[in-house]
Amino acid sequence: MNDLELNLIQRVNVGDSLSRSAWRYPNKVAIIEGARRVTYEEFNESVNRVANALISRGLVKGDAIALMAKNSTEFLIVYYACAKAGYVCVPINLGWRVEEVHYVLGHSRTRCLVADSSIASQFISAFTNLPDLSLLFIVGEDTSEITTEHSRFEELLKFDDASEPEVLIEDRAPLSYLYTSGTTSAPKGVVSSHLAVYIESLGTALDNGYSYKDIVSALMPMFHTAQLNGLCSPIVALGGTIVIMTGFDPNTVLKLIESEKMNTVFCLPFMVRDILEAYDRDPKDISSLRLLMYAMAPMPDSLLKRAIETLKCDFALAFGQTEMNPVTTIFRPEHQLSHSGAVGTPQVNVQIAIVGDEGEVLGPNESGEICYRSPQAMTEYLKNPEATNDAFEGGWFHSGDVGHFDKDGVLWFEDRFKDVIKTGGENVSSIEVEKAIYASSPDVAEVCVVGLSHPKWSEAITAFVVPKVNATIDPEILLAEVKSRLDGFKCPKTILVVESLPHTSTGKIQKHVVRQSNMELYQK
Repeated sequence: MNDLELNLIQRVNVGDSLSRSAWRYPNKVAIIEGARRVTYEEFNESVNRVANALISRGLVKGDAIALMAKNSTEFLIVYYACAKAGYVCVPINLGWRVEEVHYVLGHSRTRCLVADSSIASQFISAFTNLPDLSLLFIVGEDTSEITTEHSRFEELLKFDDASEPEVLIEDRAPLSYLYTSGTTSAPKGVVSSHLAVYIESLGTALDNGYSYKDIVSALMPMFHTAQLNGLCSPIVALGGTIVIMTGFDPNTVLKLIESEKMNTVFCLPFMVRDILEAYDRDPKDISSLRLLMYAMAPMPDSLLKRAIETLKCDFALAFGQTEMNPVTTIFRPEHQLSHSGAVGTPQVNVQIAIVGDEGEVLGPNESGEICYRSPQAMTEYLKNPEATNDAFEGGWFHSGDVGHFDKDGVLWFEDRFKDVIKTGGENVSSIEVEKAIYASSPDVAEVCVVGLSHPKWSEAITAFVVPKVNATIDPEILLAEVKSRLDGFKCPKTILVVESLPHTSTGKIQKHVVRQSNMELYQK
């Protein structure tokens, strides 16, 4: 027996989870996308054809393959093909600007890019001056506006070898580079291993009671780990069915619950409100619904109670971060009303500690940094050993979040050490927004950007600007200039001109004071 044979027997590989589901349930529907129905056998064969076709093109284990696509069957095919062939998948956030896409493609040393035709045409300039990028495959019919040399993705799907790729892939080999905003403007590449994602997928499935019978929504972006690894990979491992949507529309969600008998929906809190309003206008048969998973922030009590009463299903909040692939706690159905505002109890494979300033583990009701130990943790930040060492200091993964456990063992999130704002499902660096505001007007003396609680966005990006002496700033004119420099989701919802900002004795702006004193701004 050689090393490859032993590896194929024993390894932990996310692609193998699909292979096994296809063996168990070959004729079961794996993916529903509009009128399209894809069985597990068809799904697995397509993945194998793409993986083998890429191998035949000269790509080798460890090469990075970027994926620039909307939610689709093809997105999942590429992700699992990367897993089986030992490539590293690099999902591209479709909200990024050309400069950010170019940075990620270069930083990850992407060898191959698979892109939707409608998206690729908008980012052609991002594909230039990248010496490692040698292959471009376009998904879709219209490629007339794409001037860069490319091939059709359909060619990969028609490759004549549908056998299981046999590649020696270590358990801790990288599966993906997931780029996430940090406290600097350049996104950091989170290296996620097969083992980490496999363990997280099974743990999430176990904690939420998923099974092969589940029919779940995929309406959140698949380029985010929350949708991809928080729901899709667990369901594929179990042999359930994924209903793909390319965006959020509450009426469509309700129609699909009724027509496809979906029993699990994953969305954001503001989407729950929209779903309720759509249901009030046009009720549907939603009796199949078992669980509504939501993410990013707790729901207000009034909305949660109304949702439970109307939808008549269990509710659970998934809390975590990209570096943990991603789910670390589940705010379970039994705690929704008794511990309102909490983020839950640890997932089955995650150990959580509240750590003090000296690295000591704190007790109940003591606030400190939320830290993790788990096989789900990232391997490293790509090409960033300093950030990696800081994150792993003292034998814990440091989340950058502040919280505490109560006497019942339920975790409460309080604040962030890192200045990252979570708004509408996206992570935004407050420093990047501040830099854009400074660059937008010579009359800005100081600026402080924070996230404030908002009924729709969970956190609204809010800028507090101090003008220079004898200068006048028009917030609307300033905001218009900022919008020309930043992606739409990174722009402030409000710019407030103020006389001064609070400072520490060393001159640092006290963002926590700004947040605290303006916490009710959007609640009026």
